[in-house]
Amino acid sequence: MIKVIIVDDEPLAQDVLETYIEKIPELSLVGKCGNALEANEMLKQEEVDLMFLDIQMPQLTGIDFLKTLPKPPLVIFTTAYSNYAVEGFELNALDYLLKPISLERFMKSVNKAAEQLELLRKEAPAPAALEDPSISDSGEYIFVKADKKLIKVNFQEIIYIEGLKDYVIIRMENQRVITLQTMKSLEDKLPVSKFKRIHRSYIVNIDKINAIVGNMIEVLEKGQAKHLPIGKNYRDELLDMINKNRL
Repeated sequence: MIKVIIVDDEPLAQDVLETYIEKIPELSLVGKCGNALEANEMLKQEEVDLMFLDIQMPQLTGIDFLKTLPKPPLVIFTTAYSNYAVEGFELNALDYLLKPISLERFMKSVNKAAEQLELLRKEAPAPAALEDPSISDSGEYIFVKADKKLIKVNFQEIIYIEGLKDYVIIRMENQRVITLQTMKSLEDKLPVSKFKRIHRSYIVNIDKINAIVGNMIEVLEKGQAKHLPIGKNYRDELLDMINKNRL
């Protein structure tokens, strides 16, 4: 069961989210808050897995509120303004829902949250396992430790890599591999000619970049366009690389 709270100053927006939550058996609504101060008190009293957080609220914005939380739950931002998306991703928000929110888009975010929580809830490995190298590289592939075995991952099949605390998810054309690694340790094993760090939570295969749209990189995942945020600390270096290959 995923315990959820809604933080939004608009009663209608709260009602829409509550209606959607009621349609998904895996979700349990812990409470609704009209502002960040109420949400802060609720987080102290309740165990919360996922927070739907509006950005534009009185007294304290959702973004500023998230910055104050030492150990926030997973966060999905909800807002009527698309220009906040990049800043939200910089704070490691799980997703960004633009109002009015459709049920289909809501369910896509919830599925992503369920996937991330499944990783976080896995039993932590013994310290010796953390020290054991889980990746060894050779030529055009690497071996990655996952599901108690070493899995061969070809560089050319990787679309992008997503980080979640001590785990990384390697997204490929036909599968995904979840392994206990930091982004930095994995990045050090990847050839710099093929892969580029674009955000503290994302590494992309340069050959899989379809386009750059504002502060997002577009790749194709399972035939669908997927947009990955470009972190401000990585943007200049990325654009330098792009410009060198520009006609």
